[in-house]
Order: sequence, then structure tokens, then C-alpha cells
Amino acid sequence: MDILAQITEEEATTNGNLPQGFLFASIKNVGTSTALVNNVPLPPGEAKSYPFVGKGYQAVNYEPQGSTLRILRIL
Repeated sequence: MDILAQITEEEATTNGNLPQGFLFASIKNVGTSTALVNNVPLPPGEAKSYPFVGKGYQAVNYEPQGSTLRILRIL
């Protein structure tokens, strides 16, 4: 097991997921239409965070639905 966390930053325009075991994530809708994150609407300009809680999260799906999501995650 690595002793340092792995940071990933990306923009997504297609469906995907935050992989099981991530420690922290932030998703911001930088597009113009409402996206879905974990089946919850995320309007343009809004962000959602999954803070560090001491253990990894289950996988979280996202669907940009014609928008662009800026994603930061720590594994």
C-alpha cells in the first residue's frame, strides 16, 4: 500500500464513477445543464463534496447529461 494519497483532477462529459475506496472527492458542475451525481440533481454552478470520514467510500456514479463536471478525488 502506498503511503501517499493519489490525487486525480479531471473534467468529465460522459457518464462515469468515483471508484470504490476513494477518500475525498469534489464534483463541480461547470457546464450549462443539470447533471446527476449519485442520482441527485446537480445544477450548473453547484458543487458537491464527499469529505474525508476516516474510511473509503463506496463507488459514486455521475451523469453529466450534456454538461461538464470538474472532478477532484483522492484515492
